[in-house]
Amino acid sequence: MRSRMFHLWQDRPVKTWNPYVGCSFNCSYCWARRMARRLRCEKCREFVPHIHPERLDPRLVPKDGVVFVGDMGDVACQPKGIKQVMEFIQEFQRRHSTTFFFETKSPAFYVLVFPELADLDPGKTIYSATIETNRPITRQFSDAPDPDRRYEAMKLLDGRKHVSIEPIMDFDHDVMFRWVTEIEPEIVSVGYDNYHNRLPEPSLDKTLKLIDDLEASGVAVERKTLRRAWWEVG
Repeated sequence: MRSRMFHLWQDRPVKTWNPYVGCSFNCSYCWARRMARRLRCEKCREFVPHIHPERLDPRLVPKDGVVFVGDMGDVACQPKGIKQVMEFIQEFQRRHSTTFFFETKSPAFYVLVFPELADLDPGKTIYSATIETNRPITRQFSDAPDPDRRYEAMKLLDGRKHVSIEPIMDFDHDVMFRWVTEIEPEIVSVGYDNYHNRLPEPSLDKTLKLIDDLEASGVAVERKTLRRAWWEVG
């Protein structure tokens, strides 16, 4: 299945594999929670974090390319069974060239918990964090850690990194630019909300200025949905 969140990783198609589903951050704008209501699994429909052990099957995972692990949930919210998932990935990496892509709104999980779960191949593992803004306005829409805590964790993290500024919320340019460049991601994805949530969005000109400055500093930027803020068009 192609990822809804990322189209290409350095010209390589991104596929998805969901050995776990669900999240407890309760983001009001979450597309995955809405989509999960259509699924057969009761826990999936309720978006309760849980593992699907039947999906730990090598036949279900691409043998190369980039695979987004759990785009229908947050890895930091998963139960203890997540260790089984990581051990499966560790063994899979030994046999195949697949690169596994993780994303969370609590990247301290990568620093504090991941090393206890498995010994993943650093060349075949990408760690991503969603940082929609540098401001604590995310508290109005989510129970996830504040953006400054996400930045601090990502800055400490070693390895291949990605930052998702999506759905983008209003920000302070100098702070956001500094955060991203200090994290040193391979790619940054920038995009506006696609689901009419009327979030506190920055103007398009402000967003494009951030993108231009990041690219000028050498940061690769994936341009997702770029449009005028809802308040700019009425």
